[in-house]
Amino acid sequence: MKTNLKKQKILVGILAALGCEFLYGYSFIFTKSVSDDISVMTLLGWRFMTAFIVLNLFVLFGVVKINLRGKRLTPLLILALFDPILYYFCETIGIQYTTASESGIIIALIPITTILCTILILKEKPTRFQVTGIMVAMAGVLIIVLYKGMQTSLNVLGYLFLFAAVLSFSLYSVFARKAPQFTDIEKTWFMICSGALFFGSGALIENRENLRALFELPFVHREFLYAILYLGLGASILAFFFSNIMISRLGTNRSASFSALSTLISVIAGVTVLHESLSIWQVMGMILILGGVYLANQEEPARDLNYQKQQEPENV
Repeated sequence: MKTNLKKQKILVGILAALGCEFLYGYSFIFTKSVSDDISVMTLLGWRFMTAFIVLNLFVLFGVVKINLRGKRLTPLLILALFDPILYYFCETIGIQYTTASESGIIIALIPITTILCTILILKEKPTRFQVTGIMVAMAGVLIIVLYKGMQTSLNVLGYLFLFAAVLSFSLYSVFARKAPQFTDIEKTWFMICSGALFFGSGALIENRENLRALFELPFVHREFLYAILYLGLGASILAFFFSNIMISRLGTNRSASFSALSTLISVIAGVTVLHESLSIWQVMGMILILGGVYLANQEEPARDLNYQKQQEPENV
């Protein structure tokens, strides 16, 4: 009975991981469609405000249940500080000051920093399969990123912000495990509310001289409307919810191995939606990513059973 429950928990975690990375992988298409004429802060503000409005309508009509009464909110505040606030803020600035290849390579370091944070904070050791699988998947990401050419900006400030973004996401993954008293939807709700408050305020400040244009934007710019609906409902509400489920069911190390899939899916999205060409190098990178994720989620041999148990999630 306990074995079946464990398998069911892992299956749910894997499905959540696939859903999360699928949503993130396609999000670049919608961001790209409006990034030339819409500021990043305006896009993030509308993205999280859209998610905030829809999610709270679900709460109002009883579709989802939120109960924070009597619970200490400190774990949720820490969670929301790292993601979405610090992660999106630092990533946005870092991307502005660096090249696409540089930002892609640095963001690809998230699985490694997540493992280090897990060891230092949660005192959990990754299995050899997890370490090897993540390294193989990262190699696949690097091949895909470098295929389009390596350009350097040599902008130290940009590098620092990107590394801060990487660390922020890794710490979010760790602290999501340290808040078992909250349900996955409660974590998601608090993250969305925090993002709406921070980035919504930023958008208001940035557009303070023409607030009418800010509020009219989704009604006069069809591509922007499509973008915020996908990014707000899909890449925020659903992706955050799936991410929290993934971490609580699989643990931080196994969850980190799935992050490379968003790069694979973005390539597929580029080919199928934007009609971009597919090279042999990209195919090789995609194979490495799939192989690495598969390897990272394999059970250790029986002789390493005690080693494996050290990194199992505590909550079911």
